[in-house]
Amino acid sequence: MADSTAAGRRLAEQLQAPDLKAVILLSQGVAVNGSDLIAGVVEVLGRDIPLTGGLAGDYGAFTQTWTLLDETVSDQMMLAIGFYGDAIEFAHGSFGGWQSFGPARRATRVKGNVLFELDGEPALRCLLCDLDATADAPRTLLPKLRSTLVGLSEETEALLGRGAMFGADTRVRHLVGVDPAQEVVAVADHVRVGMRLAFCHRDVQAARRDLVRICSEIRDELSPDLDRTVVPAHDGVDGALHAAERPPAGAESRHILGALYVSCAGRGGPHFGAPSAEAQILRHALGDVPLAGFFAGGEIARHHLYGYTGVLTVFVGG
Repeated sequence: MADSTAAGRRLAEQLQAPDLKAVILLSQGVAVNGSDLIAGVVEVLGRDIPLTGGLAGDYGAFTQTWTLLDETVSDQMMLAIGFYGDAIEFAHGSFGGWQSFGPARRATRVKGNVLFELDGEPALRCLLCDLDATADAPRTLLPKLRSTLVGLSEETEALLGRGAMFGADTRVRHLVGVDPAQEVVAVADHVRVGMRLAFCHRDVQAARRDLVRICSEIRDELSPDLDRTVVPAHDGVDGALHAAERPPAGAESRHILGALYVSCAGRGGPHFGAPSAEAQILRHALGDVPLAGFFAGGEIARHHLYGYTGVLTVFVGG
């Protein structure tokens, strides 16, 4: 784990080339610091090369995970796939499906992963206010705390987007503990003074809307000439984007060659309200294209390591 940044550098150095267009980064998910691994790759390749992927997961056990390359199966391996030239276009998006509650706040006193003060007030007091709860009623407080997470963003990044949804750079993390005596809250990430945050909870409809939105934005980015309409989906899945491919006369026809979807192991059916709903939404939105993916112990996009997030990567060619 201490070598994660150097490992990222070594991987990136093997991919460097003038026509490098995108990278998919895959890693075992236990003996690695995912954020440092990403930092090493970005240090060599820069932030202009799109980077997606994920860490292998074992549904939260964090005991042993596996990666595969050709005939090699390893619980230690990290690997990266480079895409070169102009034959294939590459686009990606990430989404969470979490609904924030309470105001956006600023971390004003922290130590490591422990929040002491938010906006100059004790952190636990702020959390209890947002939850409309009190510390002297543990039977009602504990279920609320278990279902609460926190969205974090850098001071220069947008924490919230439309409708109390998080911005693209916001990372969702667990609450790992509270101390009523000191009125502090511990979260599953290091926090720095000045970072923005808001508490959040799972929202099925928000998750579905966010996934459809990402599919729509990716199709807009890759195929701006397509005619798009939103039509009702089937089998209980929300309406999704379908596109009629009608390129202008003389234009080169392009189509989606395939897609890779990396979703947090903590999501799946419960997060979307039905078994396989996530895959059904993707299928309705993208059409009948090859789709692969896995449930991860950390999702990679926009040079960040996310949690409780879905990352969709789409490949388009002529």
